[in-house]
Amino acid sequence: MKNIELISQKIFEIRGLKVMLDFDLAELYESETRILKQAVRRNANRFPSDFMFELNASEIEILVSQNVIPSKSKLGGANPFAFTEQGVAMLSSVLNNDKAIEINIAIMRSFVALRKYALTYEELTKRISEVEKQFPEIYKVLNYLMQNDNKDKNQKDRNLIGYKKDK
Repeated sequence: MKNIELISQKIFEIRGLKVMLDFDLAELYESETRILKQAVRRNANRFPSDFMFELNASEIEILVSQNVIPSKSKLGGANPFAFTEQGVAMLSSVLNNDKAIEINIAIMRSFVALRKYALTYEELTKRISEVEKQFPEIYKVLNYLMQNDNKDKNQKDRNLIGYKKDK
């Protein structure tokens, strides 16, 4: 379970796709990024654009600004590859060793766990909107109460002015 949580933190959304970056995968596979990239380039026909793509400069800037990548220097001058779930699965055939197979199984489980979470969130959102339609008055009252609660919090958080009594 610990592996799934660790791996889930390394899955990002880029170009509307859930992906893992080459340097994170190399770390998980206990390999060097250049070796992973070399294997992918040697087997380029196994990695169509819906399995893997190279990040462009603006995507790298966004990842650096979000602290996904500490700095561009970590990349060593090369643009990272982003692998979709299918691309990660294909990596197991390219990097055919026990560690790669073990890590790939954990990665697939992580992608599945994220999909389950997304579905649960979608279902929850749908149910809430159904309740809103069925009971619009209750929804209005709840919104009113939430707004008043926020006002009270803002009032408590503000700096008081005026004279203070000594105790």
